[in-house]
Amino acid sequence: MKTLFVAVLCSLMLLSVAHVAFAKKDFYGVVESRPKGIEGTWVIGGKSIEATELTQLDEDSGPITVGTCVEVDIDDGIVEEIESEPPHKCKK
Repeated sequence: MKTLFVAVLCSLMLLSVAHVAFAKKDFYGVVESRPKGIEGTWVIGGKSIEATELTQLDEDSGPITVGTCVEVDIDDGIVEEIESEPPHKCKK
């Protein structure tokens, strides 16, 4: 009985950690490579991300090309938006 309780407790803890792992994750980075369109693999700030048909591009601060500073909005593991930003946002 005690073993079952510990197993259930551990399972619940893992589920809550998994949910947090896929929660909202936004980051800034410089575009290192990108596909011709929106969909596909982008490398931004050393991270590979997968944009889909649901991903929005916001180019209010300029066109998004290799070398552009961007903010990436990820929610529940889905890249929702890639937004151009002023260069100082990517400086550390």
